[in-house]
Amino acid sequence: MMFRMSKKKYTASDGDLTLVLQEIEDGWLLVRSPTDPAMITQARSLKEAFVMARDAFACLAEARKDRDRWKRPAARKPAARKLVNA
Repeated sequence: MMFRMSKKKYTASDGDLTLVLQEIEDGWLLVRSPTDPAMITQARSLKEAFVMARDAFACLAEARKDRDRWKRPAARKPAARKLVNA
């Protein structure tokens, strides 16, 4: 699916969350966060943009928590051995 990006961009805030909205084809809005470039979603209206953004942030938080849980622990250095004089 290809779509032409419009140059119209808007910044909107509900007092708690700030979003950057960009009009794309067929009446859709591309929704991004100025604070987290990983948060990208789409919506049909301003109200839906905030709902979808909150859901996307929740999914990102869960994915990041899960990713951190499965990280391998750092390799431990072997304990230093004492040489015993014979």
